[in-house]
Amino acid sequence: MNAIANNAQSVINATGSSLEFLSFTLGKEEYGISIQKVQELRGYDTVTRIANAPEFVKGVVNLRGIIVPIIDMRIKFKLGTPSYDQFTVVVILNLENHVVGMVVDSVSDVITLTPEQIKPPPEMNSVLANDYLLGLGTVDERMLILIDIEKLMSGADMGLAERSLA
Repeated sequence: MNAIANNAQSVINATGSSLEFLSFTLGKEEYGISIQKVQELRGYDTVTRIANAPEFVKGVVNLRGIIVPIIDMRIKFKLGTPSYDQFTVVVILNLENHVVGMVVDSVSDVITLTPEQIKPPPEMNSVLANDYLLGLGTVDERMLILIDIEKLMSGADMGLAERSLA
């Protein structure tokens, strides 16, 4: 088992019971993040663009006095040109040291998975194969790509952790 799978398995085993994931879609794929990291869900609204920000950073919004960077996950994962409609959702995440908004195509539901339903990720050389992939969750005919959103959002290419602590 590789280091990523060991890390994912240790996260899963640490709970000893089932885990809850918010499921969302990007394109035709379904993803899941820990529901414990989700602060709220909002519709996509106008953002204030920041000069020289990476393309996947759509801008910032003022959320009850907190300036929140908005990350478009479709752009981040290079999944084609995003379109914004009535189904587009901004998932507000409450991470260790900062609040971040994550734009997704739609949110499905909250799914409870047992450790037996979570399989280690396959070894591959993609952006998600880094430390961000917890595993693959299976529910009936559905398969969720489970992401460690804390690690993804604090990655060096995001630059959010340093900015929020400054």
